[in-house]
Amino acid sequence: MLTDDILYLPVTELSHRIRQKQISPVQLTESYLERSRKLGPRLNAYATLTPELALKQARAAEKEIAAGKYRGPLHGIPYAAKDLLAVKGYPTTWGARPYVNQKFDYDATVIRKLQDAGAVLLGKAAMIELAGGLGYRYASASATGAARNPWNEAYWTCGSSSGSGTIVGAGLAAFAIGTETWGSIICPSGFCGISGLRPTFGRVSRYGAMALAYSMDKIGPMARSVDDCDLVLKAISGHDAQDAGSLPGASAKYTGAEESRRPLRVGWIANQWKEIAPDVNKAMSAAHDVLKASHALKMSTVSLPEGPWEAAAGTIVSVEGASAFKDLIESGRVSQLNDPLGKIGGYMNEAISASDFMLAERIRRILQKKMAEVFTKVDVLATASLPVTAPRLEANLDDALTFADPIGGIGNICGLPAISVPCGFGHDQLPVGVQFIGRPLDDAAVVQAARVFQSQTEWHKRHPQFA
Repeated sequence: MLTDDILYLPVTELSHRIRQKQISPVQLTESYLERSRKLGPRLNAYATLTPELALKQARAAEKEIAAGKYRGPLHGIPYAAKDLLAVKGYPTTWGARPYVNQKFDYDATVIRKLQDAGAVLLGKAAMIELAGGLGYRYASASATGAARNPWNEAYWTCGSSSGSGTIVGAGLAAFAIGTETWGSIICPSGFCGISGLRPTFGRVSRYGAMALAYSMDKIGPMARSVDDCDLVLKAISGHDAQDAGSLPGASAKYTGAEESRRPLRVGWIANQWKEIAPDVNKAMSAAHDVLKASHALKMSTVSLPEGPWEAAAGTIVSVEGASAFKDLIESGRVSQLNDPLGKIGGYMNEAISASDFMLAERIRRILQKKMAEVFTKVDVLATASLPVTAPRLEANLDDALTFADPIGGIGNICGLPAISVPCGFGHDQLPVGVQFIGRPLDDAAVVQAARVFQSQTEWHKRHPQFA
């Protein structure tokens, strides 16, 4: 079996070693599978392992590469997919007990694109039930139990891509696929000390993925580094006629981030967090100093427009979620969910009036114009990924995560790309993240800003140790 130091290498380096035949796809896959069997149950990381499929794909990759048929940098690279993405013939449980036996006879577009790129599927990552679509108060809101933070197992990883964060953070796969409707890539990436990219809305097809909020759901990579996220997004992006929300033609395809010919204008958000934990604030001050010292960036301070953005985003998620899970709610099977709030949240969401929903949609259009004005002054916004470190596993999240999140609401209601990267540690060896947010379709700018930060720091090279 390969050593931990090898298994924690970024995709860029693993790819190089595979190409140079220093390691083989089969050897890498077997090593990740062994580590996943050992640590996965301890961390509640996976919903399902797919070893037969993984080894079949790894052997095919090894044979093709030996024959000179190299598909690109993801060829032979093992990954995990959040368990709301359909994989033909395997359970796709959506993290929820009512769907533990659910299977589909097709692959999600993202799964198919990664297969075309030669990537190797190790398994389905655990997740919060229904991606939190009907609400939840506890980390245990999952058919597989609370996902444990690899840096400190007494703490959570954040939802709803909780297992994806654990898998990457614990070195159980080279990368994972997560989804975000509001915070579910940025938060677990921040809490687990990894890099996670939320693409522009519509850039990655959601065909074959569970729907939560039709106008806000996004699929993106979670990995060791910014460069890894860049590689994966290039592979999974593109127009798909099977997704009504897919961007058209060239605007859907992500071609990667090139080095900017001029300094990127980065706006440090002054009014994002009303309160920030002292340990997080210390890490953020150091991150700000790194960014300010870079010749590749031009720093300024900006303020977000004031308005009921979070309330509007919350209304849209609630109404669209009630629609997405209508059958579950009306059948009463919603009572099978683990979380007490999830059992009743759908009924509460159905009570939201049409006029409130339409008002939220009008607010969305106003906000999009206001954010377009902000981005005339800067290329990228920056702030802490979260104002706190990860909560304890048993915490009531209504108490532990009480902060307002303006940029989370704004970023998701407007479909803005964002990336979270590690920037330090707080109490109990818990990671802290910094996030960069860009205008629609400018995923490359957030990648480039984060790349500048990672070129001058080594937080992303650290990884937890397991006894």
